[in-house]
Amino acid sequence: MSKLTESAIETFAIKLFERLGYSYLHGADIAPDRETPERADYSQVLLTGRLDDAVRRINRRLPDDLLHQARKEVERIQSPDLLTNNETFHRLLTEGVTLTTQKDGNERGERVWLMDFEHLDNNEFLVVNQFTVVENHHTKRPDLVLFVNGIPLVVIELKNAGDENASVKSAFQQVETYKTLIPNLFNSNALVVISDGLEARAGSISAGLSRFMQWKTSDGKAEASKLVSQLETLINGMLKPEILLDLLRHFIVFEKSRREDPPHRTGEHHNGEKSGGLSPVLRRQCGGGLHAAGGRPLDKRKSCLIWITGCGQTAQRRP
Repeated sequence: MSKLTESAIETFAIKLFERLGYSYLHGADIAPDRETPERADYSQVLLTGRLDDAVRRINRRLPDDLLHQARKEVERIQSPDLLTNNETFHRLLTEGVTLTTQKDGNERGERVWLMDFEHLDNNEFLVVNQFTVVENHHTKRPDLVLFVNGIPLVVIELKNAGDENASVKSAFQQVETYKTLIPNLFNSNALVVISDGLEARAGSISAGLSRFMQWKTSDGKAEASKLVSQLETLINGMLKPEILLDLLRHFIVFEKSRREDPPHRTGEHHNGEKSGGLSPVLRRQCGGGLHAAGGRPLDKRKSCLIWITGCGQTAQRRP
């Protein structure tokens, strides 16, 4: 990056994603009022054409009417509570959409998969910049959105470290504004990334700023050099297609609290107690170059670490 501007940081990040196998589109090119629209209007956050193509590709033996019904189930996730929507969407992403169909006069259950966790190449990874969303007369434009099979899984907000008024904190505050004004973009969200081009952190939609963590490794084996920007390490290590799907499927967990409150994100404290609500847990098991707690490589002889981004506690689990 020759000059550290927000545009230069965005371009740099896009190039990193392209090297990882992501396709790239500018948000304006797929806007509803352009020649090649992929959205019916600016409130639509799913790229339904890409989702339909992926669902057909992954579920080849199932009839189109069942696949269409599965997409309708996805589009029906519209409760007033963002975290409830997020949990529901996560369940459909990781467990598939379960539907009932009639065959020879008998009911039978079918499962429609939105992601192919066994065959990486069956999925489509797309990075879109300047993705305009309009909701309740509010117009917002996140810097980068990562789509997998047309579903927005990661929102990335970038700031310019050269601007004294811009920082990781201001990027976090911008995301908080997005969550309030355009919450539908976050129904399917797995990760939020904030960066000023030098410092970069990742967390869940319920995590406070102090619980957004740096990702430490690009290859899962050794900590990255201090000479490499944190943003580059995070993209190459955490948002690599196979790692992103692995985190989505195995390392994000929602836990209900014991209280009769509406769902919130929670986690497990170091003393084993529970805090209220729902919590995404990002974790990797010991050994085999796997990692946890913000991507630090783990010594297989040591305790496993669990990074709880919702309540912000890091718990140890003995082997």
